[in-house]
Amino acid sequence: MLTVALPKGELLKNSIRLLKSVGLDFSAFLDSGTRQLQIPDASGQAKGLLVRGQDVPVYVEYGQAQLGIIGYDVLREKKPQVAHLVDLQFGHCRMSVAVKASSAYKSPLDLPPHGRVASKYVNCAREYFHSLDLPIEIVPLYGSVELGPITGMSEAIVDLVSTGRTLRENGLIEITTLYESTARLIGHPLSYRLNTGNMHQFVEKMRQEASLTAV
Repeated sequence: MLTVALPKGELLKNSIRLLKSVGLDFSAFLDSGTRQLQIPDASGQAKGLLVRGQDVPVYVEYGQAQLGIIGYDVLREKKPQVAHLVDLQFGHCRMSVAVKASSAYKSPLDLPPHGRVASKYVNCAREYFHSLDLPIEIVPLYGSVELGPITGMSEAIVDLVSTGRTLRENGLIEITTLYESTARLIGHPLSYRLNTGNMHQFVEKMRQEASLTAV
C-alpha cells in the first residue's frame, strides 16, 4: 500500500484537493472533529499520514511514506535525501530579507558586518550571507521572527513571505528575495525506482494536474 505524508497547515487543503483529483481521497483530514493522524483512502490503494510540515521529508527519507507534499522552503533548508518529483504550482511564497521600514538599510549589503539576522531558516540565511561575503550572526527564532527588528535584537530577518501583510502590519519591508517557493511532490528514491504501490501512475497524474494549473 502506498503511504503519502501530508503537511498540516496552509498546504493541506490544496494537497488533499490534488490527491483527490488523481483518485486518492484523504478529505477526512479536513474534518474539524477528527483527531486521526493516519487514515486509509476509500479505494484501499493508499493511506495518508498527517504530520508537521517540517517532518514530511523525514517520513519520506526514512521510507515510512513513499510520497510527500511539502514546500520548497523546507527542502532548501533541510536538504533531505529524497527524490524531487513535481513542482505542484500552489503554495506560492518567497524567502525574503526584511528590515524595519524606518531603517536606513535598502539592501542586504547595507547591513553592518557582524550584525544580527533573526530566522527560523538558519541554514538558508547563513548560506545567503556567506555568498555575499558578509559576516552576520544568525539568531535562531521559531515564532514571530518579526519581533527581532522591532525589539532591536536583530537588524533584519530572513523569513517566508506570502502576501506581505504581516510585515506591513509590523512596520517591516522586504529588501530582497532569496528565492521563490511552491509546494513540491517528493518521493522515497528506492520506492520510486521500484514503483512501490504503483507510484509512477500517481506521480504522472499529479504532474499533469500541475501542468494544467501552471497554464
